[in-house]
Amino acid sequence: MATTKKYSDKAQDKVGKVMQEYKEGKLKSSSGDKVTSRKQAVAIGISEAREKGLKVPKKKN
Repeated sequence: MATTKKYSDKAQDKVGKVMQEYKEGKLKSSSGDKVTSRKQAVAIGISEAREKGLKVPKKKN
């Protein structure tokens, strides 16, 4: 059974770069505070990918 990808390769790269920043302790939220949650780091990566117009799933309401 063939499945379609939820995220494009470029979107995955973007999330990967953001996660690398998170691991290094350099990732900051919009308020300027250091990100300590892995989930928040992933959300930031997806959000940045969405801003660039890359293929990511739609936001849940």
